[in-house]
Amino acid sequence: MTLKIKHLYIALVLLLSMQMSYSQSFSHEVGIIAGPIIYQSDFGERYDFETNTGNIGFGIGLVYYMNFDYLTSYYSYSRNNFFTNHFKVRAEISWNKTNLSHFGQWVDDDRTSTAADKLRAHSGEAQNFNIGAQLEYYPLSTRALSRGGDKFGPFVSLGAQYVIYNPGVSTTYGDENINDPNNFYPSWEPGSIDATSGSTWSIVGSVGVRYNLNAVSHLMADLRIQRFMNDDTDGLDHQLDSNKTNDWLAWFNVGYIFMFD
Repeated sequence: MTLKIKHLYIALVLLLSMQMSYSQSFSHEVGIIAGPIIYQSDFGERYDFETNTGNIGFGIGLVYYMNFDYLTSYYSYSRNNFFTNHFKVRAEISWNKTNLSHFGQWVDDDRTSTAADKLRAHSGEAQNFNIGAQLEYYPLSTRALSRGGDKFGPFVSLGAQYVIYNPGVSTTYGDENINDPNNFYPSWEPGSIDATSGSTWSIVGSVGVRYNLNAVSHLMADLRIQRFMNDDTDGLDHQLDSNKTNDWLAWFNVGYIFMFD
């Protein structure tokens, strides 16, 4: 068993143990989420509109919630407890994939240099498997939302996810050998191209809203920012002055949530 598989196995066991430990005290919610991703990496030019909108992928995930509102049915002190009325714990397993290309002035059609040709020929792929948890805060009462008193429940969240990444690199320049630095942009440092799989942590923050369909199901819309703790998830770390941040993504997803005791 590889180290990455061991890490994933441990994380899954911890999540399952957490669910079993609290299954007698909390109500539960499960759901599926999916939607488009905008990937912000070393591909393209920083602050360029085409770069910011061109590298678009897709993500899908499974979510599980512990809803502390369940306690209010059994313990009177919990009915006025701020935490049980405004917070949920969300565990998640998700996967995303984005095809990556260079955009911006350095690959415009009027650029006829060898360097521009090498940039245009270079493409990549970011593919990530994520597992982690977030704490969601609802300004309105979670009890009112789950009981049908409120139709809408806005929320914000913050958490962490463990990421297993598997980038891809390709080029149509020269002999198309990705291990030959002469086939890539000449100003990049040696070792900038690296399609090695790896793992890292990420910080996740989001803002969203739930819509109460009925007593047992909600629709959800969520806009998320996920910032990775390294710069290798896209297979490119070119170390130029413009490379000031680690890879990150924005994910707009919609989901269906089913609730049960």
